[in-house]
Amino acid sequence: MEPIALLLCGLLLVLAVLRRTSTRRGRAPQAPAVLLQKIRDPAVVHRALVDNANEFSNRPPARLHVALVRKRQGQRNENLNSVAHGPHWRALRCNLTAGTLHPSRLGCLAPLQREAIQDLIATLSSKSKGAVTELHAHLYGAVFSVVARLCFGDGVDDRDVRAMCRVIKDLQLSIGVVRPFSPSGSVLDKLVEWRRLRRLFAINARLTEMFLPFIKARPSPCDNGGRRPYVDSLVDLRIPSNEDEHTATAKSDDVDCGRRALRDDEIVNLIKEFLGAGTGTVAVCLEWALAHLVDRPEVQRRLRREVDAEAAAVSRAGAGMPYLHAVVLETLRMHPPLPVLPRHVQSDAAAGVLGLSASDLYVNFAVADIGRDGRTWTNPDEFQPERFLAGGEADGVGPLPGPKGIRMMPFGAGHRFCPGVGMAMVNIKCFLAALVREFDWAPPSAGGGVDLTELDGFFKVMKTPLSARATPRNQGD
Repeated sequence: MEPIALLLCGLLLVLAVLRRTSTRRGRAPQAPAVLLQKIRDPAVVHRALVDNANEFSNRPPARLHVALVRKRQGQRNENLNSVAHGPHWRALRCNLTAGTLHPSRLGCLAPLQREAIQDLIATLSSKSKGAVTELHAHLYGAVFSVVARLCFGDGVDDRDVRAMCRVIKDLQLSIGVVRPFSPSGSVLDKLVEWRRLRRLFAINARLTEMFLPFIKARPSPCDNGGRRPYVDSLVDLRIPSNEDEHTATAKSDDVDCGRRALRDDEIVNLIKEFLGAGTGTVAVCLEWALAHLVDRPEVQRRLRREVDAEAAAVSRAGAGMPYLHAVVLETLRMHPPLPVLPRHVQSDAAAGVLGLSASDLYVNFAVADIGRDGRTWTNPDEFQPERFLAGGEADGVGPLPGPKGIRMMPFGAGHRFCPGVGMAMVNIKCFLAALVREFDWAPPSAGGGVDLTELDGFFKVMKTPLSARATPRNQGD
């Protein structure tokens, strides 16, 4: 009987912890009275996110996991994704967009891209000729090396980059399966979620341990090639000070004229966001693009002819390469990295824009559905890059929606569109052009196809990760 008694004691202890956690979370914003799952009408989405951007600029706090935005001694640990629209958000975003991700600085990515691409090509070429390779891990690691060096500078070594890559990817996989506790859930459900939460906390602790030495090291103000590491900008950044948040440190030297330095835990959270979003978006888009090129050999051949004819360095991929641009846009239309765009509506005016009466509700704008709306797109479920060429039905449509209407929005819309859209597009094109130039891509088996079934996790990924035969080729082939 002793094992049973111990098991019962353990269950009681876990339930007590869950009850205590639930009580503590009772102080957090409560779920709204109405939960609207999806809005699919592009006209309504444009009216909300573009014409009334101010009213639709906050994300639902209940969707932000406690492991990513948790309170420490009454202080919220925010990142750009979670922070409410206002002075704090503007300070974080301006620091990122005016510095690290400003279009004038994207040229500094070239040496990082070249090194990562060379390593990726060498790795794939080292496989036996025509061998079947599962690609996601290779793509993710190559892109991560570019984003990590943009974040930490050239001082970060390969071993640290590989270690961070493994843990960041593990974090994204873990977040994808965690769900908030439901009061109506069974004891077993709560136990399962508790174990997932414990794993998520452990991963966060590991990342903090990895990042803190780089925060303390204070990289040089200007890294090689004119790049200033993102982490250095975060250390120097001063954000609006919240009086309640700093009662205990009001006399600190870090608080000056209503502004304060970021805490270490805030910097860690912003770094996690930068590395995870900057890598995951590009890696999944590359995998989907390659999957369609394997599935559509004629598209692959046309793209290769354009890439082979382009004499410019791979770092300028996209300049004078309209078909490459079209392939990337068609991939993003069909498989946007984030399938929905959540917003928290808290005013009668905003609800009226949606034709609703409730003034406190969550809205999911259906990014994936809009990209495949049959009223907007011809044969929306078919991969047809030609639609984005001059004279095509999507001529002039880009990764961000224009002021007149929304036909696709893979990087969001309104005030909170993804600030990394420029870097993402450059990285996707550079890697894809190099992979098409260096390899011939074929299905894993003769006469076989590619499983294009989607799976919504942290990102919209392939349910069956892409495996393909990558045969090295000469540019003249």
